[in-house]
Amino acid sequence: MTIKELINLGEKLLRAADVQDAENDARELIGFVTGKDRSGLIMYLNSEVPEETMKRYLELVDRRASRVPLQQITGEAEFMGFRFKVTKDVLAPRLETELLVREAAQRAILGARILDLCTGSGIIGIALKKICFGCEVVMTDVSEEALEVAKENAEANKAEVKLIRSDMFEGLEGEAPFSMIVSNPPYIAAAEIGELEPEVKDHEPMAALDGGEDGLDFYRIIAAEAPAHLKPSGYLLLEIGYDQGETVPGLLEQTGAFRDVKVIKDLSGNDRVVIAQAN
Repeated sequence: MTIKELINLGEKLLRAADVQDAENDARELIGFVTGKDRSGLIMYLNSEVPEETMKRYLELVDRRASRVPLQQITGEAEFMGFRFKVTKDVLAPRLETELLVREAAQRAILGARILDLCTGSGIIGIALKKICFGCEVVMTDVSEEALEVAKENAEANKAEVKLIRSDMFEGLEGEAPFSMIVSNPPYIAAAEIGELEPEVKDHEPMAALDGGEDGLDFYRIIAAEAPAHLKPSGYLLLEIGYDQGETVPGLLEQTGAFRDVKVIKDLSGNDRVVIAQAN
């Protein structure tokens, strides 16, 4: 069987399992097992695939058809042009989160001191460290497993960051105030988790998804406690759910500690990032 025929078979099997973007995933998996990038695949579409490679590919397609996330199968994902390790202990990077990083980078002054709260795999803090000249990045998470993944990602991307195990702000005693806090906290309402795609609800860490009864538990903590950790005029940037474009800004405004609160939409037109400045 040729690479082209194998891709077509993989796509057919994934479509039958209701996998979104079956064609892309079929190609990503064949590239993974053959070690060829997309341009390499194009050159070798009519090449015969060794039996062992074909068997391995179909095994991975079967895993993907059972709705295991693609990133957990390959063990990695791309984000902001960098490669990151992905495991079952962290969320797979989402394209929408790149908006948060870009907005933060635009506001990071030279030598900015940045806190990445609820860092997970570390994609946000590491990307900012790589693209913001001279910035200092502190990354926190309550999960030891997530911090281990973040540590490996920082080392792989040659990013010198500080990692702290912390339940929100509790582990930051003694840390100097930050010029910027960024966070993509858990924000799914508990009752809605069961309605998510199987890739998410069955395979990603529940602690990184569950935002409490109304999805706002972590935003309430951030609204109340972030001002004490921000320099005057420091920025707070938060990723939010598509339906939280009024509630999260409302929480920040109620504290009286922030000004210029605004919401940025993603490429799909959904509310995605909230930006505010400390008074």
